[in-house]
Amino acid sequence: MEWIEVNIAKEWLSVADICEYMDVSTFVVTSVLRGGQLPAVKFGREWRVARQDFEVWINEERAQAVSLPEPQL
Repeated sequence: MEWIEVNIAKEWLSVADICEYMDVSTFVVTSVLRGGQLPAVKFGREWRVARQDFEVWINEERAQAVSLPEPQL
């Protein structure tokens, strides 16, 4: 499986940056952050995610999804 590179010029990503990249709502991203699934730092009310951590996380999630068995119908 090919590694996904996150080509965003910033070293630290905001929730809005991740929402735009993934095309999901802020609720989805903040749920993942609150659950501790994606490493992040919180400054007051603002979350920040290191671009490298986001890249590793997205690739790990993808690899995990690919390795799941197909559901039996």
